Amino acid sequence: MAPLSSAQILSGLERILGPQGVLTGEAGDLEPYLTDQRRLYHGRALAVARPRSVAEVTELLAFCNAQHISVVPQGGNTGYCGGATPDESGRQILVSLSRLNRIRQVDPLNYSLVAEAGCVLARIQRAADEALRFFPLSLGSEGTCQLGGNLSTNAGGIHVLRYGMMRDLVLGLEVALADGRLLSSLGTLRKDNTGYDVKSLFLGAEGTLGIITAASLKLFPKLRAFATAFSAVAEPGAAVALLARVREASGDRVSSFELIPRIAVDLTTRHIPGVRDPLDARHPWYVLCELTSSRAADPLEDLLEQSLAGALEEKLVLDAAVARNERDRAAFWKLRETIPEAQRLDGGSLKHDICVPVAAIADFIERGARWVADNVPEGRLVAYGHVGDGNLHFNLNQAPGADRAAFLGREGPVKRAIHDLVADFGGSFSAEHGIGRLKVEELERYAAPVELDLMRALKHALDPNGILNPGKVLRPA
Repeated sequence: MAPLSSAQILSGLERILGPQGVLTGEAGDLEPYLTDQRRLYHGRALAVARPRSVAEVTELLAFCNAQHISVVPQGGNTGYCGGATPDESGRQILVSLSRLNRIRQVDPLNYSLVAEAGCVLARIQRAADEALRFFPLSLGSEGTCQLGGNLSTNAGGIHVLRYGMMRDLVLGLEVALADGRLLSSLGTLRKDNTGYDVKSLFLGAEGTLGIITAASLKLFPKLRAFATAFSAVAEPGAAVALLARVREASGDRVSSFELIPRIAVDLTTRHIPGVRDPLDARHPWYVLCELTSSRAADPLEDLLEQSLAGALEEKLVLDAAVARNERDRAAFWKLRETIPEAQRLDGGSLKHDICVPVAAIADFIERGARWVADNVPEGRLVAYGHVGDGNLHFNLNQAPGADRAAFLGREGPVKRAIHDLVADFGGSFSAEHGIGRLKVEELERYAAPVELDLMRALKHALDPNGILNPGKVLRPA
Protein backbone atom coordinates (compact mmCIF):
# COMPACT_ATOMS: atom_id res chain seq x y z
CA MET A 1 0.00 0.00 0.00
CA ALA A 2 1.49 3.31 -1.07
CA PRO A 3 1.63 5.92 1.70
CA LEU A 4 -0.80 8.79 1.49
CA SER A 5 0.43 12.17 0.37
CA SER A 6 0.34 15.08 2.82
CA ALA A 7 -2.67 16.49 1.00
CA GLN A 8 -4.52 13.17 1.27
CA ILE A 9 -3.74 12.92 5.00
CA LEU A 10 -5.01 16.44 5.62
CA SER A 11 -8.12 15.70 3.62
CA GLY A 12 -8.73 12.60 5.74
CA LEU A 13 -8.28 14.58 8.95
CA GLU A 14 -10.71 17.26 7.80
CA ARG A 15 -13.26 14.62 6.89
CA ILE A 16 -13.12 13.30 10.46
CA LEU A 17 -12.69 16.55 12.42
CA GLY A 18 -14.06 19.22 10.13
CA PRO A 19 -12.02 22.20 8.86
CA GLN A 20 -12.03 23.87 12.31
CA GLY A 21 -10.56 20.76 13.89
CA VAL A 22 -7.36 20.76 11.84
CA LEU A 23 -4.61 23.37 12.10
CA THR A 24 -1.79 23.58 9.58
CA GLY A 25 1.01 26.04 9.00
CA GLU A 26 -1.30 27.96 6.67
CA ALA A 27 -4.51 27.76 8.69
CA GLY A 28 -3.20 28.61 12.16
CA ASP A 29 -0.16 29.24 14.27
CA LEU A 30 1.32 25.87 15.29
CA GLU A 31 4.22 27.31 17.27
CA PRO A 32 2.68 26.94 20.77
CA TYR A 33 2.20 23.22 20.11
CA LEU A 34 5.65 22.49 18.72
CA THR A 35 8.00 23.62 21.51
CA ASP A 36 8.12 22.00 24.94
CA GLN A 37 7.85 23.87 28.24
CA ARG A 38 11.62 23.99 28.83
CA ARG A 39 12.40 24.74 25.15
CA LEU A 40 14.60 21.67 24.91
CA TYR A 41 12.83 20.42 21.79
CA HIS A 42 11.31 22.16 18.80
CA GLY A 43 9.48 19.80 16.47
CA ARG A 44 7.46 20.01 13.29
CA ALA A 45 4.03 18.57 12.60
CA LEU A 46 2.02 17.94 9.47
CA ALA A 47 -1.02 19.20 11.36
CA VAL A 48 -2.52 19.73 14.78
CA ALA A 49 -5.72 17.72 15.21
CA ARG A 50 -8.22 19.14 17.72
CA PRO A 51 -11.02 16.59 18.27
CA ARG A 52 -14.19 17.72 20.04
CA SER A 53 -15.49 14.29 21.01
CA VAL A 54 -14.32 10.83 21.97
CA ALA A 55 -15.80 9.49 18.72
CA GLU A 56 -13.57 11.85 16.76
CA VAL A 57 -10.51 10.65 18.72
CA THR A 58 -11.23 6.99 17.98
CA GLU A 59 -11.96 7.64 14.31
CA LEU A 60 -8.79 9.70 14.02
CA LEU A 61 -6.69 6.90 15.53
CA ALA A 62 -8.28 4.25 13.32
CA PHE A 63 -7.40 6.35 10.26
CA CYS A 64 -3.83 7.02 11.40
CA ASN A 65 -3.25 3.41 12.39
CA ALA A 66 -4.46 2.10 9.03
CA GLN A 67 -2.11 4.50 7.25
CA HIS A 68 0.80 4.08 9.72
CA ILE A 69 0.77 7.80 10.59
CA SER A 70 2.38 8.68 13.91
CA VAL A 71 0.37 10.70 16.44
CA VAL A 72 1.61 12.71 19.42
CA PRO A 73 -0.99 13.41 22.15
CA GLN A 74 -0.69 16.75 23.93
CA GLY A 75 -2.47 18.29 26.91
CA GLY A 76 -1.44 21.61 28.43
CA ASN A 77 2.16 21.23 27.16
CA THR A 78 3.62 21.86 30.62
CA GLY A 79 5.83 18.76 30.80
CA TYR A 80 9.54 18.86 31.53
CA CYS A 81 10.77 15.91 29.42
CA GLY A 82 9.56 16.59 25.88
CA GLY A 83 6.91 13.90 26.09
CA ALA A 84 4.27 15.89 24.18
CA THR A 85 6.44 17.43 21.45
CA PRO A 86 6.49 16.05 17.88
CA ASP A 87 9.78 15.09 16.26
CA GLU A 88 11.53 17.07 13.53
CA SER A 89 10.22 15.02 10.58
CA GLY A 90 7.12 17.12 9.90
CA ARG A 91 5.15 13.91 9.27
CA GLN A 92 3.55 13.42 12.66
CA ILE A 93 0.04 14.50 13.69
CA LEU A 94 -0.14 16.30 17.00
CA VAL A 95 -3.42 15.55 18.78
CA SER A 96 -4.46 18.32 21.15
CA LEU A 97 -7.05 17.24 23.73
CA SER A 98 -7.89 20.82 24.77
CA ARG A 99 -11.42 20.75 23.30
CA LEU A 100 -12.28 17.54 25.15
CA ASN A 101 -12.84 19.50 28.33
CA ARG A 102 -16.19 18.64 29.89
CA ILE A 103 -16.73 17.65 33.50
CA ARG A 104 -19.24 14.90 32.90
CA GLN A 105 -20.29 14.12 36.46
CA VAL A 106 -19.71 15.16 40.05
CA ASP A 107 -21.07 12.70 42.63
CA PRO A 108 -20.58 14.11 46.14
CA LEU A 109 -22.12 11.09 47.88
CA ASN A 110 -19.78 8.70 46.07
CA TYR A 111 -16.87 11.12 46.46
CA SER A 112 -16.11 10.90 42.75
CA LEU A 113 -15.85 13.08 39.67
CA VAL A 114 -15.67 12.20 35.98
CA ALA A 115 -13.80 14.62 33.72
CA GLU A 116 -12.44 14.63 30.19
CA ALA A 117 -8.74 14.70 29.40
CA GLY A 118 -8.67 18.33 28.27
CA CYS A 119 -9.97 19.70 31.57
CA VAL A 120 -7.50 22.08 33.20
CA LEU A 121 -6.53 20.82 36.65
CA ALA A 122 -7.62 24.01 38.42
CA ARG A 123 -11.11 23.63 36.98
CA ILE A 124 -11.38 20.13 38.40
CA GLN A 125 -10.26 21.44 41.78
CA ARG A 126 -12.96 24.14 41.64
CA ALA A 127 -15.66 21.68 40.62
CA ALA A 128 -14.80 19.50 43.59
CA ASP A 129 -14.77 22.51 45.90
CA GLU A 130 -18.19 23.67 44.67
CA ALA A 131 -19.52 20.23 45.62
CA LEU A 132 -17.95 20.62 49.10
CA ARG A 133 -15.29 18.07 48.20
CA PHE A 134 -11.53 18.16 47.64
CA PHE A 135 -9.37 16.90 44.78
CA PRO A 136 -5.82 16.77 46.13
CA LEU A 137 -3.57 16.91 43.07
CA SER A 138 -1.82 20.29 43.23
CA LEU A 139 0.96 21.45 40.93
CA GLY A 140 2.64 24.74 40.12
CA SER A 141 1.17 24.49 36.60
CA GLU A 142 -2.38 23.68 37.73
CA GLY A 143 -3.80 26.72 35.96
CA THR A 144 -2.70 25.39 32.56
CA CYS A 145 -1.90 21.67 32.82
CA GLN A 146 -4.63 19.24 31.76
CA LEU A 147 -5.98 16.06 33.28
CA GLY A 148 -4.81 13.86 30.40
CA GLY A 149 -1.23 14.97 30.90
CA ASN A 150 -1.50 14.53 34.67
CA LEU A 151 -2.69 10.97 34.15
CA SER A 152 -0.21 10.14 31.41
CA THR A 153 2.77 11.27 33.48
CA ASN A 154 1.41 9.99 36.82
CA ALA A 155 1.82 13.49 38.24
CA GLY A 156 2.88 14.05 41.84
CA GLY A 157 2.88 17.51 43.41
CA ILE A 158 2.76 18.79 46.95
CA HIS A 159 0.19 16.42 48.50
CA VAL A 160 1.70 13.03 47.64
CA LEU A 161 2.70 12.47 51.28
CA ARG A 162 -0.94 12.22 52.32
CA TYR A 163 -2.92 11.40 49.17
CA GLY A 164 -0.50 9.64 46.84
CA MET A 165 0.40 10.12 43.18
CA MET A 166 -2.11 10.61 40.35
CA ARG A 167 -2.28 6.82 40.00
CA ASP A 168 -3.71 6.64 43.52
CA LEU A 169 -6.47 9.13 42.71
CA VAL A 170 -8.00 7.25 39.75
CA LEU A 171 -11.04 5.00 39.90
CA GLY A 172 -11.50 4.40 36.17
CA LEU A 173 -10.37 5.43 32.69
CA GLU A 174 -11.67 5.88 29.20
CA VAL A 175 -8.91 5.27 26.63
CA ALA A 176 -8.81 5.40 22.83
CA LEU A 177 -6.60 2.56 21.61
CA ALA A 178 -4.24 2.70 18.65
CA ASP A 179 -6.58 0.79 16.35
CA GLY A 180 -9.57 3.01 17.13
CA ARG A 181 -11.27 0.83 19.71
CA LEU A 182 -12.42 2.47 22.94
CA LEU A 183 -11.68 1.09 26.38
CA SER A 184 -14.58 2.40 28.44
CA SER A 185 -13.92 1.67 32.09
CA LEU A 186 -15.15 4.76 33.91
CA GLY A 187 -16.62 2.98 36.90
CA THR A 188 -16.43 4.67 40.27
CA LEU A 189 -16.16 1.56 42.45
CA ARG A 190 -13.62 1.32 45.26
CA LYS A 191 -13.61 -2.48 45.06
CA ASP A 192 -13.48 -4.32 41.76
CA ASN A 193 -11.38 -7.47 41.45
CA THR A 194 -12.60 -8.63 38.05
CA GLY A 195 -9.39 -9.56 36.32
CA TYR A 196 -6.34 -7.46 35.49
CA ASP A 197 -6.26 -3.80 36.50
CA VAL A 198 -6.03 -2.74 32.86
CA LYS A 199 -6.35 0.99 33.54
CA SER A 200 -3.01 1.00 35.36
CA LEU A 201 -1.23 0.28 32.07
CA PHE A 202 -2.08 3.75 30.76
CA LEU A 203 -1.22 5.74 33.90
CA GLY A 204 2.31 7.03 33.46
CA ALA A 205 2.56 5.59 29.92
CA GLU A 206 2.78 9.10 28.37
CA GLY A 207 0.41 8.34 25.51
CA THR A 208 2.51 5.49 24.14
CA LEU A 209 -0.14 2.80 24.75
CA GLY A 210 -3.36 4.73 24.16
CA ILE A 211 -4.86 8.21 24.39
CA ILE A 212 -6.70 8.82 27.66
CA THR A 213 -9.96 10.67 26.91
CA ALA A 214 -11.59 10.76 30.37
CA ALA A 215 -11.15 9.56 33.94
CA SER A 216 -13.19 8.99 37.06
CA LEU A 217 -11.37 10.47 40.03
CA LYS A 218 -11.46 10.11 43.80
CA LEU A 219 -12.64 13.04 45.86
CA PHE A 220 -12.13 13.69 49.57
CA PRO A 221 -13.89 15.78 52.21
CA LYS A 222 -13.47 19.51 51.71
CA LEU A 223 -10.59 20.92 53.74
CA ARG A 224 -11.79 23.39 56.37
CA ALA A 225 -8.80 23.81 58.67
CA PHE A 226 -5.18 24.64 57.86
CA ALA A 227 -2.03 25.21 59.85
CA THR A 228 1.07 26.27 57.96
CA ALA A 229 4.58 27.04 59.20
CA PHE A 230 7.85 28.14 57.67
CA SER A 231 10.67 26.81 59.83
CA ALA A 232 14.46 27.05 59.73
CA VAL A 233 16.67 24.00 60.28
CA ALA A 234 20.41 23.53 60.26
CA GLU A 235 20.53 20.62 57.81
CA PRO A 236 18.25 18.22 55.90
CA GLY A 237 18.55 15.51 58.56
CA ALA A 238 16.79 17.83 61.00
CA ALA A 239 13.98 18.30 58.46
CA VAL A 240 13.46 14.54 58.18
CA ALA A 241 13.40 14.21 61.98
CA LEU A 242 10.91 17.09 62.21
CA LEU A 243 8.67 15.38 59.66
CA ALA A 244 8.48 12.22 61.77
CA ARG A 245 7.73 14.27 64.88
CA VAL A 246 4.94 16.34 63.32
CA ARG A 247 3.33 13.33 61.63
CA GLU A 248 3.11 11.52 64.96
CA ALA A 249 2.00 14.54 66.98
CA SER A 250 -0.72 15.53 64.50
CA GLY A 251 -2.19 12.08 63.95
CA ASP A 252 -0.70 12.08 60.45
CA ARG A 253 -2.51 15.22 59.32
CA VAL A 254 0.57 16.47 57.44
CA SER A 255 -0.46 17.09 53.83
CA SER A 256 2.69 18.89 52.64
CA PHE A 257 6.28 18.99 53.85
CA GLU A 258 8.67 20.89 51.57
CA LEU A 259 12.44 21.29 51.96
CA ILE A 260 13.85 24.64 50.77
CA PRO A 261 17.53 25.71 50.76
CA ARG A 262 18.73 29.22 51.50
CA ILE A 263 19.72 29.79 47.89
CA ALA A 264 16.09 29.23 46.82
CA VAL A 265 14.93 31.95 49.23
CA ASP A 266 17.56 34.27 47.80
CA LEU A 267 16.51 33.51 44.23
CA THR A 268 12.79 34.02 44.81
CA THR A 269 13.15 37.21 46.83
CA ARG A 270 15.49 38.58 44.14
CA HIS A 271 13.50 37.68 41.04
CA ILE A 272 9.83 37.29 42.02
CA PRO A 273 7.87 40.44 42.92
CA GLY A 274 6.07 40.20 46.25
CA VAL A 275 8.11 37.33 47.68
CA ARG A 276 9.77 38.05 51.02
CA ASP A 277 11.83 36.10 53.52
CA PRO A 278 9.43 34.89 56.23
CA LEU A 279 12.16 34.94 58.91
CA ASP A 280 14.42 37.76 60.12
CA ALA A 281 17.74 35.88 60.15
CA ARG A 282 19.37 33.83 57.40
CA HIS A 283 19.51 30.06 57.84
CA PRO A 284 20.92 27.25 55.68
CA TRP A 285 17.70 25.25 55.22
CA TYR A 286 13.95 25.67 55.67
CA VAL A 287 10.82 23.54 55.85
CA LEU A 288 7.35 24.53 54.70
CA CYS A 289 4.93 22.31 56.61
CA GLU A 290 1.15 22.25 56.32
CA LEU A 291 -1.45 20.35 58.31
CA THR A 292 -5.00 20.07 57.01
CA SER A 293 -8.31 18.70 58.21
CA SER A 294 -11.89 18.49 56.99
CA ARG A 295 -13.06 19.49 60.49
CA ALA A 296 -13.06 23.25 61.00
CA ALA A 297 -12.74 22.82 64.77
CA ASP A 298 -9.58 20.69 64.66
CA PRO A 299 -6.86 22.50 66.68
CA LEU A 300 -4.25 22.14 63.96
CA GLU A 301 -2.48 25.38 64.78
CA ASP A 302 -2.07 24.32 68.40
CA LEU A 303 -0.74 20.92 67.36
CA LEU A 304 1.75 22.48 64.98
CA GLU A 305 2.90 25.12 67.45
CA GLN A 306 3.39 22.52 70.17
CA SER A 307 5.47 20.37 67.84
CA LEU A 308 7.58 23.34 66.79
CA ALA A 309 8.02 24.54 70.39
CA GLY A 310 9.45 21.18 71.42
CA ALA A 311 11.67 21.13 68.35
CA LEU A 312 12.93 24.65 69.14
CA GLU A 313 13.83 23.63 72.67
CA GLU A 314 15.84 20.70 71.34
CA LYS A 315 17.50 22.88 68.64
CA LEU A 316 15.97 20.68 65.95
CA VAL A 317 14.32 23.85 64.64
CA LEU A 318 16.24 27.15 64.70
CA ASP A 319 13.34 29.55 64.12
CA ALA A 320 9.78 29.38 62.85
CA ALA A 321 6.91 31.51 61.59
CA VAL A 322 3.34 30.21 61.74
CA ALA A 323 0.79 31.60 59.28
CA ARG A 324 -1.83 33.60 61.17
CA ASN A 325 -4.14 34.13 58.22
CA GLU A 326 -4.64 33.17 54.59
CA ARG A 327 -2.40 36.00 53.42
CA ASP A 328 0.54 34.60 55.43
CA ARG A 329 -0.16 31.11 54.14
CA ALA A 330 -0.32 32.30 50.52
CA ALA A 331 2.97 34.16 50.96
CA PHE A 332 4.74 31.03 52.24
CA TRP A 333 3.42 29.01 49.33
CA LYS A 334 4.26 31.69 46.77
CA LEU A 335 7.90 31.45 47.83
CA ARG A 336 7.89 27.68 47.39
CA GLU A 337 5.94 27.55 44.14
CA THR A 338 7.98 30.21 42.34
CA ILE A 339 11.37 28.55 42.86
CA PRO A 340 11.37 27.08 39.32
CA GLU A 341 10.53 30.47 37.79
CA ALA A 342 13.22 32.20 39.86
CA GLN A 343 15.76 29.62 38.72
CA ARG A 344 14.85 30.26 35.09
CA LEU A 345 15.16 34.02 35.52
CA ASP A 346 18.55 33.66 37.23
CA GLY A 347 20.21 31.78 34.35
CA GLY A 348 20.79 28.33 32.95
CA SER A 349 19.98 25.29 35.07
CA LEU A 350 20.54 21.54 34.98
CA LYS A 351 17.51 19.76 36.41
CA HIS A 352 17.24 16.35 38.10
CA ASP A 353 13.85 15.06 39.28
CA ILE A 354 14.97 12.32 41.66
CA CYS A 355 13.60 10.29 44.53
CA VAL A 356 15.39 8.44 47.34
CA PRO A 357 14.05 6.87 50.55
CA VAL A 358 13.06 9.60 52.99
CA ALA A 359 15.52 8.32 55.59
CA ALA A 360 18.36 8.68 53.06
CA ILE A 361 17.65 12.28 52.00
CA ALA A 362 20.25 13.91 54.24
CA ASP A 363 23.04 11.52 53.21
CA PHE A 364 22.13 11.88 49.54
CA ILE A 365 22.19 15.69 49.67
CA GLU A 366 25.52 15.66 51.52
CA ARG A 367 27.18 13.35 49.01
CA GLY A 368 25.60 15.08 46.03
CA ALA A 369 26.57 18.54 47.26
CA ARG A 370 30.14 17.38 47.80
CA TRP A 371 30.30 16.02 44.24
CA VAL A 372 28.91 19.25 42.80
CA ALA A 373 31.40 21.38 44.75
CA ASP A 374 34.33 19.23 43.60
CA ASN A 375 33.29 18.83 39.96
CA VAL A 376 31.04 21.71 38.87
CA PRO A 377 32.56 24.97 40.17
CA GLU A 378 30.52 26.96 37.62
CA GLY A 379 27.27 25.66 39.13
CA ARG A 380 25.37 26.27 42.36
CA LEU A 381 23.26 23.52 43.91
CA VAL A 382 19.55 24.26 44.35
CA ALA A 383 18.11 21.15 46.02
CA TYR A 384 14.49 21.48 47.08
CA GLY A 385 11.27 19.55 46.96
CA HIS A 386 8.83 17.17 48.52
CA VAL A 387 10.91 15.74 51.35
CA GLY A 388 7.80 14.08 52.77
CA ASP A 389 7.85 11.55 49.92
CA GLY A 390 11.58 11.58 49.13
CA ASN A 391 11.29 13.57 45.88
CA LEU A 392 13.97 16.22 45.39
CA HIS A 393 14.50 18.60 42.50
CA PHE A 394 18.28 18.34 42.65
CA ASN A 395 19.11 21.21 40.31
CA LEU A 396 22.27 23.13 39.47
CA ASN A 397 22.05 26.79 38.57
CA GLN A 398 24.65 28.63 36.58
CA ALA A 399 26.96 30.55 38.93
CA PRO A 400 27.36 34.33 38.49
CA GLY A 401 29.85 35.05 35.73
CA ALA A 402 29.76 31.52 34.31
CA ASP A 403 29.34 30.99 30.59
CA ARG A 404 25.77 29.78 30.03
CA ALA A 405 26.48 27.67 26.95
CA ALA A 406 29.51 26.00 28.52
CA PHE A 407 27.58 25.30 31.73
CA LEU A 408 24.59 23.78 29.91
CA GLY A 409 26.98 21.80 27.76
CA ARG A 410 27.99 19.81 30.83
CA GLU A 411 24.51 18.34 31.23
CA GLY A 412 25.46 14.84 30.07
CA PRO A 413 28.28 14.03 32.52
CA VAL A 414 26.55 15.87 35.38
CA LYS A 415 23.32 13.95 34.83
CA ARG A 416 25.20 10.67 34.68
CA ALA A 417 27.00 11.32 37.98
CA ILE A 418 23.85 12.44 39.81
CA HIS A 419 21.73 9.57 38.50
CA ASP A 420 24.44 7.03 39.32
CA LEU A 421 24.45 8.38 42.87
CA VAL A 422 20.66 8.09 42.98
CA ALA A 423 20.97 4.45 41.91
CA ASP A 424 23.48 3.84 44.71
CA PHE A 425 20.78 4.95 47.15
CA GLY A 426 18.15 2.68 45.59
CA GLY A 427 16.31 5.69 44.21
CA SER A 428 14.62 6.80 40.99
CA PHE A 429 15.99 9.18 38.35
CA SER A 430 12.42 10.23 37.47
CA ALA A 431 10.15 10.84 40.43
CA GLU A 432 7.24 12.79 38.97
CA HIS A 433 8.09 14.26 35.55
CA GLY A 434 8.12 11.07 33.51
CA ILE A 435 10.51 9.88 30.79
CA GLY A 436 9.36 11.58 27.59
CA ARG A 437 12.10 12.00 25.04
CA LEU A 438 14.64 13.39 27.48
CA LYS A 439 15.17 10.31 29.64
CA VAL A 440 14.85 7.36 27.25
CA GLU A 441 18.56 6.59 27.58
CA GLU A 442 18.34 6.83 31.36
CA LEU A 443 15.53 4.29 31.44
CA GLU A 444 17.61 1.92 29.33
CA ARG A 445 20.55 2.36 31.69
CA TYR A 446 18.81 1.94 35.04
CA ALA A 447 15.74 -0.26 34.45
CA ALA A 448 16.09 -4.01 34.88
CA PRO A 449 16.24 -5.92 31.56
CA VAL A 450 13.15 -7.94 32.41
CA GLU A 451 11.25 -4.71 33.11
CA LEU A 452 12.26 -3.26 29.75
CA ASP A 453 11.26 -6.50 28.02
CA LEU A 454 7.80 -6.34 29.58
CA MET A 455 7.37 -2.69 28.60
CA ARG A 456 8.35 -3.45 25.00
CA ALA A 457 5.98 -6.41 24.90
CA LEU A 458 3.10 -4.24 26.14
CA LYS A 459 3.92 -1.56 23.59
CA HIS A 460 3.91 -4.07 20.75
CA ALA A 461 0.68 -5.70 21.94
CA LEU A 462 -1.26 -2.43 22.23
CA ASP A 463 0.39 -0.48 19.41
CA PRO A 464 1.84 -2.99 16.90
CA ASN A 465 2.28 -0.34 14.21
CA GLY A 466 4.12 1.97 16.61
CA ILE A 467 2.02 5.05 15.84
CA LEU A 468 1.49 6.28 19.43
CA ASN A 469 4.02 8.90 20.55
CA PRO A 470 7.02 7.11 19.01
CA GLY A 471 10.40 7.79 20.58
CA LYS A 472 8.93 8.62 23.98
CA VAL A 473 9.60 6.33 26.97
CA LEU A 474 10.93 3.57 24.64
CA ARG A 475 12.97 3.79 21.47
CA PRO A 476 11.00 2.90 18.32
CA ALA A 477 11.23 -0.81 17.56
